[in-house]
Amino acid sequence: MASKSKRIINLTANSELATRARVADDFLSRLTGLLLSPPLMPGEGLLIDPCTSIHMFGMKFPLDAVFFDKQWRVVGVVESIMPGRMSRFYPQARCCLELPAGTISDTGTKIGDQLDVKDSEAG
Repeated sequence: MASKSKRIINLTANSELATRARVADDFLSRLTGLLLSPPLMPGEGLLIDPCTSIHMFGMKFPLDAVFFDKQWRVVGVVESIMPGRMSRFYPQARCCLELPAGTISDTGTKIGDQLDVKDSEAG
């Protein structure tokens, strides 16, 4: 992934999951994730690549998580995962998009939906 900020659109639901998703695609950025960050604002997210499960140990706010495969098809959704919890393991997932809690419901995102990932103009 070239750009460090991505725009993620749900083509199936005709909705936008994130306008500015930071990319965590190296050891350090994947290790720290959102641990030292304030709660995500609408339009923000963290795209973790690669990722087949997440944990919320040390987090202070809930998140939504969308797991998708190499074809950008949603293979798992976790709504409002709370601090101290873990998601299940999604062996077919390539990436996970962490979003503000409520985003999955607000965007109508479901397993099987087709996503589109582009470089964000916010860069």
